[in-house]
Amino acid sequence: MGGTAANHVALGTGDAIFWTAFNGIATPPANRIANPDPQSSTSDKYKADREWSNCADSSQPGVSAIVRYLSTLPYHPDRNCEVGHFYMLNNLRPGFLPNGVIDLPDILQGLGVPPSALRTIGDALNEESISWAYYGGGYNAAVRVANALLAKQSPDPLDLLVAFHYCDFYNFESYAVSIMGDPVQRASHIKDVMDFLAGLESGTLPAVSFVKPDAFVDGNPATSKLDLFEAMLENIVDRLASHPALFKNTAVFVAFDEAGGYWDSGYIQPLDFFGVGPRVPFVVVSPYSRSGRVVHTYYDHVSILKFIERNWGLSPLTGRSRDNLPNPISAPGNRYVPVNSPAIGDLFDMFDFGRGRDDQQKDDD
Repeated sequence: MGGTAANHVALGTGDAIFWTAFNGIATPPANRIANPDPQSSTSDKYKADREWSNCADSSQPGVSAIVRYLSTLPYHPDRNCEVGHFYMLNNLRPGFLPNGVIDLPDILQGLGVPPSALRTIGDALNEESISWAYYGGGYNAAVRVANALLAKQSPDPLDLLVAFHYCDFYNFESYAVSIMGDPVQRASHIKDVMDFLAGLESGTLPAVSFVKPDAFVDGNPATSKLDLFEAMLENIVDRLASHPALFKNTAVFVAFDEAGGYWDSGYIQPLDFFGVGPRVPFVVVSPYSRSGRVVHTYYDHVSILKFIERNWGLSPLTGRSRDNLPNPISAPGNRYVPVNSPAIGDLFDMFDFGRGRDDQQKDDD
C-alpha cells in the first residue's frame, strides 16, 4: 500500500525497495525518516510524513503499531522487513536519470533512491533469453532533455513539454543497476510508447511488454482525464486486433496503480508490513479470456509477475518477494477471502486456454 512509486516497484520486483549504501552514506538522512504517529490524540496528521522506514526495528516510529496489528490477524503474516534496511514508503525518484546518469543531488537529500541491486523481472527474463521491454510515454524526449542539460545546452522546447509528462518512478527498471545502469541493457529494454506502437505494426514486439502512458493520458486526475487513458487503451487494442496472428497469442492486462482515495468496502488482505491497497480495476483482453465474467480470486500487482513466471517457467524473483505466495483457496461462502492467507493469484483463472475457435468466434460476434 502506497503511492505510485511503491506500486510500480512491486509490479517489477514483487518487493519493496530499500536504501542501499551509497557514496559512503549508509542510511537516508534523518529528516527523511517517516514518523506516522499522530500529532495528537485528536489529529490524524503524521508527525513526519516522510519517505523511509526501518520497519524491522520495532522501536522506530510507527512500526510497533503495525506489527501489533499484523499479530491480531488470524494468519499472522510476517512483516517481511530485513534488518538494517530502510524501505521506501512514499513517491521517490529513481537513482538514475532517463539517460542513465546517476541523480546524485536527489539521492544525497534522501529524495532519490540510490541505485539498487534488487532483482527485477527484467533480470529473470534476460537469464532465460525471453525478449521484453518497458515502454514509457515521453521517454525519448526525457532522454534528450537529460542529455542536453548534461551538456549544459538548452533543451528543445517541445522536448521539455513532452518530457515533463514522462514519469520516471512509473519505470521500475529506473531503480535497477542491472538495467538502467547498463548502457546496453538500457538501450535494449527501455523505450518510448511510440516504439511500442511501431513494433506492434511491424510485428516485432518482444514476448513481454510493459506499456506506461505519460501523465497527460494516464487518467490521473492531477494531470489527465480518464477518457484520455481509455482512448490510448482503445488505440492499442484496436491496432492489436487488426493483426489477428499476433492477437491470438497475446494477453493485454489493464491495471491501475492505486485506488485514487476512493472508499472500498471489499475485503483487504494485508500481506506483510507494507499491507495491500484497496481494490483497483483490472481487465484482461485476450481471445482466451473468460469474457463477460468477474473473477473473484484475490489478486495483487505482483500477480502479473506470477503470471509471467508461470507462463514461461520462471522461478520467483527472490526468496522474499511476493511472487512466492501461493494461489488463493477461497473460503466457503466468500470467494474473495483466501483460507490460506497470505495468498495472491497468478491470473490463470481469468483464462480458458482449452477453448476452441468456435467459442472465440461466438465471443467476437
